[in-house]
Amino acid sequence: MEASGKKSLKEAMATSETIRMFKWDWMERLSHVHPATPFVIYIPVVSVAMYFAFMQPHLQVQWILAHFALGMFIWTLIEYLMHRFFFHIPQTNKVFEMIYFYSHGIHHDAPNDATRLVMPPGASLPLATLFYFGFKAWGGEYYLPQFSGFVTAYMVYDFIHFATHFFNWKSAWFRKIKENHMRHHFLTNKYNFGLSSPLWDYVFFTIFRGKQSLPQEK
Repeated sequence: MEASGKKSLKEAMATSETIRMFKWDWMERLSHVHPATPFVIYIPVVSVAMYFAFMQPHLQVQWILAHFALGMFIWTLIEYLMHRFFFHIPQTNKVFEMIYFYSHGIHHDAPNDATRLVMPPGASLPLATLFYFGFKAWGGEYYLPQFSGFVTAYMVYDFIHFATHFFNWKSAWFRKIKENHMRHHFLTNKYNFGLSSPLWDYVFFTIFRGKQSLPQEK
């Protein structure tokens, strides 16, 4: 169902279409997440991390901001790699089929389910913790702004993802992002893995290129 650019979040949620994911009611409830959840959780995390970064006198402001931008850039690569190689893991056995369905397949089966467009905190918080220690181990003294930029880019990604499914904003940039993502959903899921940026699709030759990118009939 198409939504107008002026549709509110409440109206978008009202048009949400869902399918059951789990047999147990309590697990089913936990699998539904309000799209504002990442902002509620991670804006305080980013704020605290950046506060401690700016409070360190030996860190220069311009380098804090540069490493924040680096963290955002790193997110675009991680987003691409996870989407391509984990969320679309080849379904060659029952385990891989289960991984695909519970991590991402449910979204392809019900793309207009507004409550399954963001990762549940039970999954995103452990991953965020893992990336925090990864940046701390390899990011040097500027690991806090790197981690902050990474998490900020994740929140931007979630916002854009929701918007591509429920809004029709008029900007040329947004229309292109939405067009790329809808092709991934409804034409072929072998292309256009980058949502917040198509950069890595161009780098790794997975950008949709028209009819030649569509599955060929035998």
